[in-house]
Amino acid sequence: MSEDKRRRYSSPVVDGLGKSASRAMLRAVGFTDEDFKRPQVGIASTWSNLTPCNMHIDGLAREAASGADEAGGKSLIFNTITVSDGIANGTEGMKYSLVSREVIADSIETVAGCEGFDGLVAIGGCDKNMPGCMMGLARLNRPSVFVYGGTIQPGDNHTDIISVFEAVGAHAKGDMDLIEVKQIEETAIPGPGSCGGMYTANTMASAIEAMGMSLPGSSAQNAVSETKEADCRAAGAAVLNLLDKDIKPRDIMTREAFENAITVVIALGGSTNAVLHLLAMASTAEVDLEIDDFVRIGKRVPVLADLRPSGHYMMSELVAIGGIQPLMKMLLEAGMLHGDCLTVTGKSLAENLADVAPYPDSQTIVHALDNPIKKDSHLRILRGNLAPTGAVAKITGKEGTHFSGRARVFHSEEEAQARIMDGTVVAGDVLVIRYEGPKGGPGMREMLTPTSAIMGKGLGSDVALITDGRFSGGSHGFVVGHITPEAQDGGPIALVEDGDTITIDAEANTIELAIFDDEMEARRARWQAPALRYPRGVLAKYARTVNSASKGAVTDAS
Repeated sequence: MSEDKRRRYSSPVVDGLGKSASRAMLRAVGFTDEDFKRPQVGIASTWSNLTPCNMHIDGLAREAASGADEAGGKSLIFNTITVSDGIANGTEGMKYSLVSREVIADSIETVAGCEGFDGLVAIGGCDKNMPGCMMGLARLNRPSVFVYGGTIQPGDNHTDIISVFEAVGAHAKGDMDLIEVKQIEETAIPGPGSCGGMYTANTMASAIEAMGMSLPGSSAQNAVSETKEADCRAAGAAVLNLLDKDIKPRDIMTREAFENAITVVIALGGSTNAVLHLLAMASTAEVDLEIDDFVRIGKRVPVLADLRPSGHYMMSELVAIGGIQPLMKMLLEAGMLHGDCLTVTGKSLAENLADVAPYPDSQTIVHALDNPIKKDSHLRILRGNLAPTGAVAKITGKEGTHFSGRARVFHSEEEAQARIMDGTVVAGDVLVIRYEGPKGGPGMREMLTPTSAIMGKGLGSDVALITDGRFSGGSHGFVVGHITPEAQDGGPIALVEDGDTITIDAEANTIELAIFDDEMEARRARWQAPALRYPRGVLAKYARTVNSASKGAVTDAS
């Protein structure tokens, strides 16, 4: 066996007479004698032509492979799955979305573990394949770099996928005719790349870069660009440097690195899904991170970026002024980031940021620290008799910070959507969508379709929506998700009845059902858990093994 410590996993697979059969198989895919002496670098590609987010990633994977080969490694490209939230939203198929995160992590672990890759590059471009890739890398703990596939360009008239969802609601209200809806549908998605606002994909890309697991600048590049191709080649080469220095993901994914990621997500006004995914990634990396850490950090970190969905600008416009690196330098100089955290460059975060130039004086996208959009976090962790173990809200301040109204209860997203569209839902309602949690859904669907319909119908300031499901990064309005315990587990959300008064206070961080304790207990005594919706298959396995959303909704917790 080889004494090259960079080949600790591939050596047992290909070295020695007894591995002739292994080498014979690999010769058929292009290995030469010299290749067997090189560290093997697996390139985990999430390519698929079923979604614009990932349709270009096959080319990016080849660039990463070239970078690894030129640096002295031997690359092998393999695929994992992806699904499209934008396509599946509002349907039964959306139940597979969060499940896919676990499948992706499982598949990367499975392939790399079986084949003996010494290092990895993982390239993701959509909401769940990004944390899924990161979870797979953390499980394997072999020198690795994550690459973001890049952001899409805006559609005509500054439109994007959320414009399409909200156009449907505007039509239902009578503010837009069918021709206008179709025009937006035809032009809002002009080509490859992830959804263009600070939705979940761009949020997670930024979090991963802030954590140090992507090369500087990777999160803020256009999907189709020479810059993104160069990023991929550099990532392939960076793995060889990490192998030389024996730097592994868990050396980088420390508690302080997760705190950096949370800080940057807040400053960018990022998606509520970051709470779920960062908790899951921390669990996989065996880092002690809790939902209340978002509260602690959120008290001192302001929202600075005026980005969609609640703001005005798109990621491509942030790319044009320098991406997130100048923002991170601002935060570091203000003492809000841990500068000594190690990164995939082999250098510290502070070293990576040392020569970063500030944003242009003329830009209006990222506010100064002394002129924030919101003085503290938009991500609110709420507790109360409706969510004893926590819920997650995204309150930018534009929606207000307090809402009290009458409950209108639905047992599925589809039921709620129908009542929004037909006018049943009116101002003053608090929509309660339950049995959509990790177990009860199963799969914790995003509520982008109903939240977009609410906004499109002009009810964004007049209606609240709470759920044990979750929200798209594109959702906005007065919305509270991740309510735990979920309804399937007998959480208080299962006991709400039509007409009950629900009060949400995003300053006190509370969510309360206005009934007496004895009434709550009487309802609990009458409640029976419904049968799980799927008896067999991946959704059934997921429902049996998934833990609470307050712990990341992972399926491999010890």
